[in-house]
Amino acid sequence: MTPLRFEQLYQQEWVELESMLDHLAGRRIRRSLAEAEVPGARFAVLYRRACEQLALARARCYPAYLTDRLERMTANAHQLIYQHRETGLARVRDIVSAEFPATVRRHRVYIAVSSAAFLLPMAIVALLVYRQPEYILSVVSPDTVSTFEQMYSPTAESIGRTRDASTDWAMFGFYIRNNIGVAFQCFAGGLFVGLGSVLFLALNGVFTGALAGYLTQRGLSQTFFSFTATHSAFELTAVVLAGAAGLRVGHALLAPGRLARIHALVQATRDSVVLLYGVTGMLLIAAGIEAFWSSASWLPPSAKYAVAAACWTTVFAYFLVQGRRAG
Repeated sequence: MTPLRFEQLYQQEWVELESMLDHLAGRRIRRSLAEAEVPGARFAVLYRRACEQLALARARCYPAYLTDRLERMTANAHQLIYQHRETGLARVRDIVSAEFPATVRRHRVYIAVSSAAFLLPMAIVALLVYRQPEYILSVVSPDTVSTFEQMYSPTAESIGRTRDASTDWAMFGFYIRNNIGVAFQCFAGGLFVGLGSVLFLALNGVFTGALAGYLTQRGLSQTFFSFTATHSAFELTAVVLAGAAGLRVGHALLAPGRLARIHALVQATRDSVVLLYGVTGMLLIAAGIEAFWSSASWLPPSAKYAVAAACWTTVFAYFLVQGRRAG
């Protein structure tokens, strides 16, 4: 078939598809295609046929003006059909109510591995440091040990506050920066075929365990655990989820299956994006609780433990139940 005959045969379909695209672009549609004033089924048929015709034009080495026209049409149509246009509060609502917990459940194997990489070193080091307090110096410097003793002293004006921060708002900013930095390390480490994520999870587990074991041995357990109990429901869970997202990326690099490695990486990153959205939200919540609730020395430990139990129950129930009907 000659290029001229090819063009004449499908010209009507191309004109129809281009008119639909021009209509949508001209009105700056920001809704889904199904809500637009264009027959969605017909649009999809024309798009699919244009893709087939583009493949034929390329295979037969038709003139560039034909392939360029088809490429332009298919690219614009693809964007309209597949691009997510839901933004703002509606998008946040969908992520919170369904996508985030459903994604967590789909990644349960990675989450189990991430939890083990974090919790096992934490438990082992906590026990070792509790029995041999001097081991804390293998993890942090003597100055840091002294700082932690002051931060979690029962006589501290504000529990957990560093010397450089004079207000709870300053600590709120510090916690956000620190927590998001830790989560980013756990996720980005996945680019090293997952080993980086495991390493950062283990290092954070070692640090947490060493701190808990030492402060418990020093008789500061009530101050320390009442401080960490509430916000840890969000903070530690978020760190584990960030590590799971990194492991998902690392697994795609290590075992891409039938996909090209770069395509497997892209797909894994897309799968992990919703996890990272949720992780960011959880870390913001954790920072707020840590700065304004956990640090309050006037609150009795019993009140903090009661709220902590409610937070942990809510987090587990959210991931186990929420969004199942939508999924």
